[in-house]
Amino acid sequence: MTQDQAMDILKTGANVFLTGEPGAGKTHTVNRYVAYLREHGIEPALTASTGIAATHIGGMTIHSWSGIGIARELSPYDLDRISSNERIHRRLTKAKVLIIDEVSMLDGQMLGMVDAVCRAVRRSSAAFGGLQTVLVGDFFQLPPVSREGRAIYAFRSSAWDWLRPVVCYLTEQHRQDDAAYASLLAAIRCDGVDETHFELLRSRVSSREAVPRDIVKLFSHNVDVDRLNEQALAKLGGEAKSFMMLSTGPERLVEALRRSCLSPENLKVKKDAAVMFTRNDPERRFVNGTLGTVIGFSAMGHPIVKTRGGAEIEAEPMSWNIEDQGRPLASVQQVPLRLAWAMTIHKSQGMSLDAAMIDLGSAFEYGQGYVALSRVRRLSGLYLLGCNERATQVHPEVLEQDRAFREASDAAAAHMVSRSVAARAAAEHNFIAACGGRAPRKSKDGSAPAASFMEKAKEENAKAYARWSPEEERTLSSLFRAGVSAKEIARRMERQPGGIRSRLKKLGLVADKG
Repeated sequence: MTQDQAMDILKTGANVFLTGEPGAGKTHTVNRYVAYLREHGIEPALTASTGIAATHIGGMTIHSWSGIGIARELSPYDLDRISSNERIHRRLTKAKVLIIDEVSMLDGQMLGMVDAVCRAVRRSSAAFGGLQTVLVGDFFQLPPVSREGRAIYAFRSSAWDWLRPVVCYLTEQHRQDDAAYASLLAAIRCDGVDETHFELLRSRVSSREAVPRDIVKLFSHNVDVDRLNEQALAKLGGEAKSFMMLSTGPERLVEALRRSCLSPENLKVKKDAAVMFTRNDPERRFVNGTLGTVIGFSAMGHPIVKTRGGAEIEAEPMSWNIEDQGRPLASVQQVPLRLAWAMTIHKSQGMSLDAAMIDLGSAFEYGQGYVALSRVRRLSGLYLLGCNERATQVHPEVLEQDRAFREASDAAAAHMVSRSVAARAAAEHNFIAACGGRAPRKSKDGSAPAASFMEKAKEENAKAYARWSPEEERTLSSLFRAGVSAKEIARRMERQPGGIRSRLKKLGLVADKG
């Protein structure tokens, strides 16, 4: 299924499981859908199974959003207590769309608990209390973690059966650009690894001495990562420069952000330190996972990073936020870097790397090897220290379920194609209206929503009508004060000139002549 087909299904208000290989565009599709909802005055509830994933989407963990917290089961008393909490009651009753990212790492029991809370608070017997629920993830990646016994996958939960999500299995590939390497990863996903694939992996086995000095090293265990980063920084001459994290908001939320942020609370770097950006840049100069080397410090004291592509970027502080339906609850601010001589495979999930040294000799769980290998864009960027048998294995249960997901997705795509344009437009209109959003106006013939001009604008420019982030507003102000024209700012920030002028007026940088 293509991203556009998935968008067409999402806009009808259907419950959806959005999945696909790493690099297929799951995050991009979610961002498009969030922008679409906001264009129509609907603020989705953005949640994720882990704190790290939640910071990537600017949301909160599903545990916090639902009020379940660290509970492992819910009694009738617990449900009544959560339902009586005014803040949680208001949050869940106000919500119209619930998005849960990295659902593969969410235990099936927890998904059932979220469903129970939504039904109780919203006083509805419908799955998740009648919310449009969008589950996002790839079950071939790291499995759920359970403190008590064996965790069950979310798709085995009764809540999943009640929800009956439409499966949107994205098949486009936007990360790997090496056909042989893409074939290897596809073989792992279908349990089809043969001698040819093992030969590919063996061809990339290297000694530590042969590995390029400036690439990230991925390990299975934290102790290996911490030791290597500390040793490498200590070997550099000069004094380390420290950057302390700033925070605002309730301490419990701030602490959750600190634990989830990939940049450390006290970032220490030196000239020549290997670093990695930990956020996506609104100007697209870097993404979460871009590697580089500190070549100095700016007049403001910020690190200047030279990326592997040759760009020199001043790493200015950025914010990680917890929001509740667009309302900021807590924030931490830090320079978006971390030392990048090494990191854990777990924390690499969601990143795209040009190159990496990976030690899979001690891979110990299903999916761990696949997650590590799929971070790298091409075979030439892979340096293996070791690779055991478990590294190319995927869970048999996931393998079987994946076939069912692909078949369901093909059926969903065929059904969507068979529906008339008028029927799809009517479904989109009805869903927006049911959510209390700004219903699209009818065209002259009454058959299609006038809001289609927004969709056309989005096709020409992905950022058209998109919400402005604080970082983007700071960039806009800086460029304007530097004398850059609105037209040039629009080109750099990939927005329309009219949108630039409108935002400048809102920020009070340009007088409104009206």
